[in-house]
Amino acid sequence: MSDWPLYEVFVRGKRGLNHVHVGSLHAADDEMAVRNARDLYTRRNEGVSIWVVKADFITASSPDEKDPFFAPSGDKVYRHPTFYDIPDDVPHM
Repeated sequence: MSDWPLYEVFVRGKRGLNHVHVGSLHAADDEMAVRNARDLYTRRNEGVSIWVVKADFITASSPDEKDPFFAPSGDKVYRHPTFYDIPDDVPHM
């Protein structure tokens, strides 16, 4: 079992629009990973979709480098809603 690859598991709930990372597991192959993820992370029928991704295939930025990595977005003022007038009748803004 220690030779089995590590999978990251993402579940989309019945009320959710996005898949959310819920945990990790080891499995011999992709099919076993999906089945084990279903049994482990959706025991109460709360999920409608499961993604499993081999952890080796995930590339991520480092939290230690967050300031220099995300700094280029700071000079793109058009990404910030300071130039837009939002009508009062627009909810959730």
